[in-house]
Amino acid sequence: MADYHFVYKDVEGASTQWDDIQRRLGNLPPKPEPFKPLAFVPKVDSDEQPKSKEWLDEREPDELEDLEDDLDDDRFLEHYRKMRLTELREAAKAARFGSIVPITGSDFVREVSQAPSDVWVVVFLYKDGTPECGLLQTCLEELVTRYPATKFVKMISTDCIHNYPDRNVPTILVYNNSAVKGTYVGLQKFGGKRCTPESVALALCQSDPVLNDGQSSSDSSRNNVIEGVRRKFIEKVVAQHEEREEDDSD
Repeated sequence: MADYHFVYKDVEGASTQWDDIQRRLGNLPPKPEPFKPLAFVPKVDSDEQPKSKEWLDEREPDELEDLEDDLDDDRFLEHYRKMRLTELREAAKAARFGSIVPITGSDFVREVSQAPSDVWVVVFLYKDGTPECGLLQTCLEELVTRYPATKFVKMISTDCIHNYPDRNVPTILVYNNSAVKGTYVGLQKFGGKRCTPESVALALCQSDPVLNDGQSSSDSSRNNVIEGVRRKFIEKVVAQHEEREEDDSD
């Protein structure tokens, strides 16, 4: 008769009362911990992850073209489209002005006094045919492109103030939150007839964050204006020095 041997194996980690007694007496090794498999974590496919703006900026044009050709679905393109729309909305919000708007006396309350509290308004009072007014307007036309979050308007001086003396033009009034924050009569505070966009910007931002580029906070924008003026001044001095050296060499 065949001899059969049966080996009984209990559930892993199970123990008998006898084994427990023997372990307390030190006759058996400690009971092993039951096996616990690691939690399942699906592998992340980097190609399926949304791409950031920084990632896109690092791609070469041919890489972007290949990427567009290789995509079988529209997830990446849709993500990129939404990101670009957000950027365009932010840029449009920052560049809500960007030009000197001509107004009349009847427009003043709406365009200046009722401007939002977070908007600084530069009012340029002028008289046609006055050289000083033309010089200052040239400077302001450059500043409006640098600081599109600041509102610039212009109006004939006598439309704003009845019988305003011609000797006082050009004049700049700075408004914020329906109040006059600064008054600049003539060109003296801007450097006289040698005024530049930088000197005008520096004067306007001496005490208040009047000029805002829309890309930073008010205080940061003011600091950027001052730093920009210093940089332009240094560049001008260097350029003049190089011109003198060229003249001397000739």
